[in-house]
Amino acid sequence: MATPEHAAPAAPLLLAGALLLLALMGALALGKFPVSPVELAATLGARLLGDGTSADATRDAVIWHIRLPRVLAAALVGAALGAAGAAYQGLFRNPLVSPDILGVSAGCGLGAALAILLALPLAAVSALAFAGGLLAVGVVLLAARRTGGHEAVLVLVLCGVAVGALLGAGIALVKLLADPSVQLPAITFWLLGGLGAVGLPDLRLAAPALGLGATLLLALRWRINLLSLPDEEAAALGVQVGPLRLAVIAAATLMTAAAVAMAGIVGWVGLVVPHVARLLAGPEFSRLLPMALLLGAAFVVVADTLARTLAPIELPLSVLSSAVGAPFFLWLLGRRSAR
Repeated sequence: MATPEHAAPAAPLLLAGALLLLALMGALALGKFPVSPVELAATLGARLLGDGTSADATRDAVIWHIRLPRVLAAALVGAALGAAGAAYQGLFRNPLVSPDILGVSAGCGLGAALAILLALPLAAVSALAFAGGLLAVGVVLLAARRTGGHEAVLVLVLCGVAVGALLGAGIALVKLLADPSVQLPAITFWLLGGLGAVGLPDLRLAAPALGLGATLLLALRWRINLLSLPDEEAAALGVQVGPLRLAVIAAATLMTAAAVAMAGIVGWVGLVVPHVARLLAGPEFSRLLPMALLLGAAFVVVADTLARTLAPIELPLSVLSSAVGAPFFLWLLGRRSAR
């Protein structure tokens, strides 16, 4: 049972929740077919109160069938990447670690590129991307286990870098073999990230994996703090370091693979969001994880809203996330150095 000193601070969490709610409402209202706050409230109220559709069928279709699935997908992707980033940074005791440290993003990218090269349907692209991410991390874990050694964390990182480089070469080869008029643009656009093609079927496929990973991290949130200690000290406190590390990797990888399979590669979210969450909630994981979930969801919802409203054509999601995340991360590093 959570003690008062371990409970998540109410004020920062409420602020993050309010920010997420504001981002969700703004995302539903903004777009090529703008909806005023009054119209949005009327449309939502008519459906939630059981009165059926509102007077404007076009507005109903835009909000419920076009924008709502995309907004929910953006929130799920952001929450998954933010939580996975916080878990990986705690696991590897390094604030510069991101969710693709074990090659999951490269594995997803290669799976999706192969599916596009073979002209498979959209559902198969997401399925192969998800399988590729899980397979990549499985290869990294197997290679690290066979390599052995006392520095388990360092071996995992090095194996992740090597496997990621190999998968990146595979992606380059697939792009070289792809049809330059149709398949190559599709592969490139997928790798840049985006939620334009996401629908309710994609949400139904990704939500169980995201929910399972988040539930496992929440269940282990007290023990994850001990992974910041050296393995010998954590074991002396009664923690089975190996199984716990494997469980955290499995949960974070499951969430990352599901998010990347649904939205493509979205950079910087899993690196920057945990830093902001740590500033607001502190490093204790039971406080950090809920904050990273909320802030990650709000960040990607805002970025996706800008991606589809800033220009006449839709911008890749990773372009906006990098444009915001990279300067903000440099500011965080400068602030830390000054302190």
